[in-house]
Amino acid sequence: MSRPRMRIGDRVRFRDAEHAVIGLAGTTVRLSGPDGTLTEATVTELAADPGFEVAGARMPGPLPPAAPLDGLPAAAVAEALWWERHIVEVLRGLPPDSPPGAVPRPEYDPGLASLTRREQAKAAELTAGGRPVTASAVKQRRQRYEAGGVAAMADRRAARRTRPYGRADPRVVEAMRQAIAEATEASTRTASYVFWRAGQILDAEHGPGAVRLPSRATLYRLFPVLSAGEHTTGSARTRRSLAARPEGPFSGLQPTAPGELMEIDSTPLDVLVRLDDGVEGRAELTAMIDVATRTVTAAVLQPSAKAADASVLLARTVTPEPMRPGWAKALAMSASALPHRRLSDIDARMEAAAARPVIIPDTIVADHGKVFMSRNFRASCAYLGISLQPARKATGSDKPRIERTLGVARRSGCR
Repeated sequence: MSRPRMRIGDRVRFRDAEHAVIGLAGTTVRLSGPDGTLTEATVTELAADPGFEVAGARMPGPLPPAAPLDGLPAAAVAEALWWERHIVEVLRGLPPDSPPGAVPRPEYDPGLASLTRREQAKAAELTAGGRPVTASAVKQRRQRYEAGGVAAMADRRAARRTRPYGRADPRVVEAMRQAIAEATEASTRTASYVFWRAGQILDAEHGPGAVRLPSRATLYRLFPVLSAGEHTTGSARTRRSLAARPEGPFSGLQPTAPGELMEIDSTPLDVLVRLDDGVEGRAELTAMIDVATRTVTAAVLQPSAKAADASVLLARTVTPEPMRPGWAKALAMSASALPHRRLSDIDARMEAAAARPVIIPDTIVADHGKVFMSRNFRASCAYLGISLQPARKATGSDKPRIERTLGVARRSGCR
């Protein structure tokens, strides 16, 4: 790599005359003499000439990177390759995709036109083709290509990524992030409090007055960027709920059999109902879902959920429909000759009974509500050999399926 090499466009001294290299094919070199005569000689003949030398040969530049255009947008890559094709034609007379035996156009032939003339011809060609460019711009592109290859042709501005907090001091940004994180479990704070707390953190870490806070306008522009999605100045309940969400599942549970993992929860419906005693109130929905089959095995709608309702829900889950109280008489009635179809609506329940699956729970995940942590419900689970697994407090992601199911039911009830 330290020895000069011949390439198209170089000038060499051969047979006591200066020639221009206009073609290379294997060991054969095509030369253009001072009077325009063409000469072909092998590398051996050139090396055997006592006066042979390469005049003005440049040392090769550094090797280009293996993937100079990786990470750039497709438009920037296409632009770089488009410029490379034109610059190579200016340097060597032929584009890089020219077929073997192609002859350079007269205006780009290194043996007929100087480098300056070729740059001017390329500028005129591009301008005529709808891409206005000057000869000096082509020269700058050519110099950049010779120094850095195709990577120097790419517009790197497309790959630049600006920081979301602009030019703010990283120490100020870190202090504000710490102040915002401290407000997660505290009462709702204002933006002014966060600024004041960030100043305290900076004085404690770097010394009083060592790092100055920017202007209030800059802080107010920076605050929504750093607190996005944190609800720092919003609802405390929402803020703590969002903070309790896991970053991502470490190992998700994938039950493969019905009943292997089930989730239970209750939610109040935001609708007004008339109770049996004529009093108006709200109803509460309690439901259980099987994770493996995504089946809602049972649901109970009561004015307010109690421990007995959770036990009833569990009983409905493990008991087939025809075996529930009242079904024996209904089955006997269906076998009689009386026109029972017109006297009762028992057939509608019979038709749906076969579609209701019976799933015996193995593990039930519940939150820390009094209904599910009651002695009654715990005793029911223990009697049936069911493992009751309490979820972490204020962590709805531990039972996401029933949370989403009840959320949909709650929104549907509101409509």
